[in-house]
Amino acid sequence: MRPILPLLLALALLGCAAPGLTPPKSGTSPPRAEDTTDGHQARAFTLSNGMTLIVRPDHRAPTVAHMVWVRVGSMDEVDGTSGVAHALEHMMFKGTPDLEPGEFSRRIAALGGRDNAFTSRDATAYHQQVPAHQLEAVMQLEADRFARNQWADQEFRREIEVIKEERRQRTEESPRARMFEALNAMVFQASPYRRPVIGWMSDIEAMEPDDARAFFQRWYVPANAAIVIAGDVDVAQARVLAERHFGRIPARAVPARKPREEPPQRGPRRLEYRAVTDQALVALAYKVPKWRGADVDSDTDRDALALAVLSAVLDGYGGARLGRALVQGSGSGGKRIADSASASYGLMGRGPQLFMLSAVPARGVSTEMAAAALKSEVERIGRDGVSEAELQRVKTQWMASEVYKLDSVFGQARELGGYWINGMGLDTGERLMERLRAVTPAQVQSVARRYFGDGQLNTGVLVPESPRRGGSTP
Repeated sequence: MRPILPLLLALALLGCAAPGLTPPKSGTSPPRAEDTTDGHQARAFTLSNGMTLIVRPDHRAPTVAHMVWVRVGSMDEVDGTSGVAHALEHMMFKGTPDLEPGEFSRRIAALGGRDNAFTSRDATAYHQQVPAHQLEAVMQLEADRFARNQWADQEFRREIEVIKEERRQRTEESPRARMFEALNAMVFQASPYRRPVIGWMSDIEAMEPDDARAFFQRWYVPANAAIVIAGDVDVAQARVLAERHFGRIPARAVPARKPREEPPQRGPRRLEYRAVTDQALVALAYKVPKWRGADVDSDTDRDALALAVLSAVLDGYGGARLGRALVQGSGSGGKRIADSASASYGLMGRGPQLFMLSAVPARGVSTEMAAAALKSEVERIGRDGVSEAELQRVKTQWMASEVYKLDSVFGQARELGGYWINGMGLDTGERLMERLRAVTPAQVQSVARRYFGDGQLNTGVLVPESPRRGGSTP
């Protein structure tokens, strides 16, 4: 679990509360306007087949970051095939009619670059960073696998064993990860966010090669994807290269997405997850609005920005409120409540967002006491407000983050791709910072009062359990 500050400006796409908990906005479309420009000279074009191209020149070093974003993630799966978006991401490295399994990455390395990919609830993205003069070679390789990915059944079955081991290491062997996964499934009932990105183990075990092939054919459509390039690149040349290699991929319609709206929550929900572990943990998840990035702010957009600031006031810097009150023991009563405490908020995404508070109780402190202490800090802000100095500290750090992120061309490409996934414009980063700077203490106090009642509360408790004699509990 991470505070909002490092995530908010680095990649709003992935802003989420905990492993498996957070970020949807179904049916968004990529920006269609030709040749749009923001203050950092980022430009967007639509290729002849409907694919989007976004280019941001940065000539400080002879390197480029190249990404292909596909607006499809775990939220686009159906029950029974959870994890197929992530499995397909693995299989995209397994060949085309002209490439053997693993050869894609070997060729990128031979070009002097590095590559990888990731899958989230909202998107799948493939990325490379190479010397600037190798850009066309990368585009040719990436366009080839986007259009002609293929592999043998035996290759898929080998990779499924790799994915199963990945799930074991990241989830099955971590009581906290399992608790958050179970909490996530309780929080969301209709929303596809209820499923883990990596998939349920039973679905992974039952997955067939044709499940991944069908997912590829359905969603890897030019009009459902964007090429994002940042670095030492000429915009006109990048456009020519993109049309040459990606633009000739046949156009197809993007499948219709049916709405899967989360029904209103009508009261508190609670989960106790028992596992063999040394420490308890308590997490409080509240359903709150997300920022939609409209040109004209709505009331919910203003509330979302105030919630982002509230998260940072609670846990956005060293010595923030949760750390001082719960971990250092400077809160009411002067007692140390927790070994760690955090707050996080999913500012934007294609699906519903959560505000999360969590704590690992200190020795001798119950989870009930820790939960009460977490609530108390939010209630204190709702009652007494926040100082202008607190807000200024948070905003100053955000401004610094904006400057630092420009040092990384990959960070620039990732941010632009994240905004595109959410149907937002190239100037979203600048507009977001402008509007965050305008958040007032009164707005922060107001959201602290209004969004943290028990009606929207989801509580997850990790309960330590001793191993059974002669064995251990799962």
